[in-house]
Amino acid sequence: MTASSERNSFSKGMKSEVVAEALRQRISDEGWGIGTKLPTEPELAESYAVGLNTVRRAVGALVDEGIVVRRQGSGTYVESLPPTPRRRLLGVLVPSTSYYYPQVIEGIERAATAAGAGVILASSENRLALEAEQTRRLLDNGVDGLILVPNLNLADDPQAHVDALHRLPVPYVLVERRPPAPAPDDPTSYVATHHVGGVYAAMRHLTSLGHTRIGYLGRLRTGTAAVITEGYELAAAALGVEPVPEAVVQRVEWSSEEIQAYAAMCRGSGVTAVFCHGDRDAVMLLGHARRLGMRVPQDLAVVAYDDDIAEFGDPALTAVAPPKADIGALAAEFLLQRITKGPEISARRLELQPRLVVRASCGGSDAATETNHRARAVTATT
Repeated sequence: MTASSERNSFSKGMKSEVVAEALRQRISDEGWGIGTKLPTEPELAESYAVGLNTVRRAVGALVDEGIVVRRQGSGTYVESLPPTPRRRLLGVLVPSTSYYYPQVIEGIERAATAAGAGVILASSENRLALEAEQTRRLLDNGVDGLILVPNLNLADDPQAHVDALHRLPVPYVLVERRPPAPAPDDPTSYVATHHVGGVYAAMRHLTSLGHTRIGYLGRLRTGTAAVITEGYELAAAALGVEPVPEAVVQRVEWSSEEIQAYAAMCRGSGVTAVFCHGDRDAVMLLGHARRLGMRVPQDLAVVAYDDDIAEFGDPALTAVAPPKADIGALAAEFLLQRITKGPEISARRLELQPRLVVRASCGGSDAATETNHRARAVTATT
């Protein structure tokens, strides 16, 4: 099955479940008694702005539950009143609620609300001990499933950390994390950005503009540091980037003084472009480059990863933008399926391609123009 068809079938299934739940709610809330005739399927399709096949699947689900009955040549009628369901509750644990993850959370909440589910949010604050404590608290609050962003970058044995999650008493889905060394039968489901593909797109864009000496201002011990570095190294080798070892630097944290020294090194080493892992570091690099008399992008082109605050750079930063809201929504939709249908739903691993937003900092676009390559699912396996 192709990635796009996998995503479409996933969405269609969720749409029919949402319509089925809406019909159950209408039967209860609007007092449709036993024997009440439902609107026709075309009328329901128009009412819920979905296709006729989606409505047929939704009504079929209610038929299977004994809530409605189809009478040939007459219509569909209420057969029994639906039970009052307990509201599903999703626990969400992220490393931070202020950087990167707000849009992921927004996507989760949107999908949960559409399905009539609630969300309890917690943050590990990038601390392993707090991650374990917050997971216990979410379970104690009676969540039906968990969406997790574990701090694998802080664990001594990241795969053992993932393996320990198999013992959780509720279904779970990882977001923006993958098992680093999974067994062939690893049951972990995840929804994540194809970070390597995003970095490769940025590097290809810079080389298409004529840059061959491209530095890397990277990070260490973040959740995505290793994979972003992998993307840079892969692209540099494949695209013929000229090695400048002193311009490929990673740190746990970058101080303003260190970025100033890095900018000066770029000027002295003939580096004409830099790929930065993180908007904030890239914004600081812009400022220090200007203070050293370097013009952006004429003397130094800059591309960032994350696109959280990139548009506020001076000039606005070209950036790789992970599809954060889509990732959150897909994770919530799949988790709700796991909760509803149980073990019959196979593990699912989805990767979405980020988009490259071209702004003024790389010289490949007018300052007021954005080129927006839409996110798409690039891998979907079960």
